Parts: sequence; C-alpha cells; structure tokens
Amino acid sequence: MKDEKLQKALARMGLGSRRQMEEVIKAGRVSVNNGPATIGDRVSQGDEIRVDGRQIKYTAENEKRRRVIAYYKPEGEVCSAKDPEGRPTVFERLPKLTHDRWVMVGRLDINSTGLLLFTNDGEMAHRLMHPSGEVTREYAVRVLGEVTPDIARTLTAGVVLEDGMAKFEDIKEGGGEGVNKWYHVQLKEGRNREVRRLFESQGLKVSRLLRTRYGTIALPKELRTGRFLELDKKDINTLTDLVSLRPRYGTGLHGAAKEKQERIRSKPLKARRPDGRSDNSSAKPKSSASPASRGSRNTRDRNDKR
Repeated sequence: MKDEKLQKALARMGLGSRRQMEEVIKAGRVSVNNGPATIGDRVSQGDEIRVDGRQIKYTAENEKRRRVIAYYKPEGEVCSAKDPEGRPTVFERLPKLTHDRWVMVGRLDINSTGLLLFTNDGEMAHRLMHPSGEVTREYAVRVLGEVTPDIARTLTAGVVLEDGMAKFEDIKEGGGEGVNKWYHVQLKEGRNREVRRLFESQGLKVSRLLRTRYGTIALPKELRTGRFLELDKKDINTLTDLVSLRPRYGTGLHGAAKEKQERIRSKPLKARRPDGRSDNSSAKPKSSASPASRGSRNTRDRNDKR
C-alpha cells in the first residue's frame, strides 16, 4: 500500500499548497519512477519523484523528524506567509527548512502578541487547531472597564456571537487597576478575534492581548519578542500525547542544535521589533513587572513598554 497522495506529499515538502501541486501535476511537470504522474497517484519511501526534472528527496510522513518551534509574536506582524500590503509576517523570522515547511498552529491578529507554535507535521497542527481536540489556549488580557462578577458568569456560561455560541472556560483577575486591569482567560477553540469579541459583547474593550499558553506549552520565560526557541523531545511528546499522536523516532534536538538552544535559554537574545532591529528597552526591571505576571510565572508580560 502506498503511503500518501502525491499532491499531499509535494505540499508537505514545502513546494506549494496542495491545490497548486495538483495544477503542477496536471501540467505534466511531475514524474514518478520515470513515468508521468497523475492526480491521485500515491507515493512511498523509495519512489523517485521529479518536478521539472529536478529530483525531490522524499521522506515518508511517519519517518520524518517531528519539529516544533515556540515563537513570541510581537505587535505589527501578520500571521500569514505573505502579505499583499507588504507588512512583516511571522514566517520571516523562522529558520529555513529544506524539502519541508513550517505549519502555523492557530493565529493571532496583528495587534496581539505572545505564543505561536509552528511545526513541520501538518497532521499534528490540524489536530491542535481543530475544535474537536478541545485544546486549551490561555491569554493575559488588559481590559478597559470592569469585569463584574455577573459579566464573568455570563462570559463563562456562553455568549451568542455572530458565528455562534462562545465562552471562556475560565476567567480570573490578574491585577492592576483603572485602565491597567488585567485578566487571565482560557478558551478551547480559536475563532477569529474570539477573545476580543467576547469582551466586546459586554461593552468592554481589550487594549492588550498576550497568548501565554497553547495546550501543554507555556510561553517560555526566557523568550523575547520576535525570537523563537525550538522545543525538545519531552515538550513535543506532551503535545502529541494531548492530541493522541504516536511519538516519532528522532524527535527533538540533537548535537549542535541542542547546544544552541541551551545557550539561548541561559542567555536570552534581545527582543526584536517587526522592523528587524533589537529592542533594548523591552527588558523591564523586576520592580515594574506588569499585573499580568502576578500569580503565574507562565503569564509574564515582559514587553509593556513596547
């Protein structure tokens, strides 16, 4: 039995979307084992695949080393591979892959910051994002206005938005006062601007939104805005266990890559703004930590002066 459809394999190896690969196949630009390829052909390890005459190194999905990156998204970056308006995108900072591609797990709007996960495993990304997985996302939110006990009960019971019922799984105060009041909220789905729309349904406005956790992965305390860390085997396996995926041989960091990540963790790189420059002012003195940091070291907002 062949492993997977040809167009899916080509897309997974980073040559384009599945639909684009179907067009490339239809145009007669792809061959498998020296014969012309057709839509629906299946390929497996050992098959010779060529696109425009260039041989493509094929690795079966279940034999590929699973990789995951935690990225601290700053304000001003767009969650897409390319932006027609020329704005910076979250993909521009990621390490390059050969015959593979990064898949983004969930999205954050241009004005939101915090944790974004990327993986080279499309099935893993799909399961982490799909509502049926009920994977928890956690946010630190600065709200203009008071979240009364009645409003908190309403937001956790459920509110009808334009795209259906939505609710927070949990909402807790995070400190602060006046226009600097923070809350910690949890969701089990990731609809467009859902956190903001839930608060807006109660006449409240979100002025800052920071994602602090996705599933089992918290925003690393040593990670600065515009920087990434690659996760090691233990953290990756907690994610795959969460969505009932089998672990893969070779998952995690090895050799020089592992040593590099250990250096970054012990001596974090400076924050980077969307324009690419280092932000020397982003590190805040301990005495001025924002209210979002109180009560949980995993929900620390280290960039309130941005």
